[in-house]
Amino acid sequence: MEMATKDAANDTREAISDTVDDPAKRFGLSPAGAERFSTHRIQRIRHNFDQHPLMQLPRLAQLAHDLMPSQQCRFIRPGTTQTSEFFHHAEAPDKRSINDVFERIEQAGSWVALYNVQTDPAYAAFLDEVMASARPLIEAEQPGVFRVAGFIFISAPPSVTPFHIDRENNFWLQIRGRKVMTVFNHRDRLVVPAKEVEDFIVDGSLQNVRLDAALRDRGQDFDVGAGDGVYFPATSPHMTQTSTDWVRPGDAVSISVGVVFYTDLTRHQARVHQANRILRKLGMAPTFPGQSAWRDSVKAPFGQVIAASRARWRHYQAPPGAY
Repeated sequence: MEMATKDAANDTREAISDTVDDPAKRFGLSPAGAERFSTHRIQRIRHNFDQHPLMQLPRLAQLAHDLMPSQQCRFIRPGTTQTSEFFHHAEAPDKRSINDVFERIEQAGSWVALYNVQTDPAYAAFLDEVMASARPLIEAEQPGVFRVAGFIFISAPPSVTPFHIDRENNFWLQIRGRKVMTVFNHRDRLVVPAKEVEDFIVDGSLQNVRLDAALRDRGQDFDVGAGDGVYFPATSPHMTQTSTDWVRPGDAVSISVGVVFYTDLTRHQARVHQANRILRKLGMAPTFPGQSAWRDSVKAPFGQVIAASRARWRHYQAPPGAY
């Protein structure tokens, strides 16, 4: 297990800070340290979006109030652990209003997530700002960025986000407080077997995506504060934990935002997963996407047809771009 350092490279911090006085380049992100950025690996990043007006707690409380009627505010059960099922509810466990939730947001264990914040025009513009600096890094390796979305997590420690995987690539930015983000290699089939990845990509099922405690040390821990972040590729297993050791009066809230996106590659891989699902049901053991380029090139068109057929005849909700 690799422990990422708390203090990011000074040159990265200064490179971002130097842009603050330029209105055209006020906010941005960049790789931490000298390592070249790659969309194919887990990597530390730095940013200054913690200073953005839309990331301040009073403004986020207003956003939550606006999103609550459309069930875009989600909550977890008390007692949830990193090994719990990843499941969010559309109302607070104690039935509190969203205004009450934010009035008590510094109470230990408080937790709320704001889903798909791009439906709010101001936050759609915020995501555009993030992607303005991220897009050149991405498109050097993965062209065709689409379906950018944002998920904001607000909690008071001790709190967790359970182990899970996502369909999208993720720039995960810590805005306030501290948190430990643990990320596992998306190619590690011991951590999440191929069948479970397929079930998630094809049907959105996380039922059998659970942390095996014996494999805990295969993850990388990133202890991050405001201005720190982590990039990780699609289907990288991850989870978070927030402890109380940093909490001070008036500073007891952790805020983070995941800026997620698809590319031509994630579209291609989703189609391969569709085909693999059928092949596996026929008793075969198909290669995982990325293991064989020529096999993937044969399976992807087949998978696209499967997804389109299911969407037409079974009202199937396919992953974005799968057909």
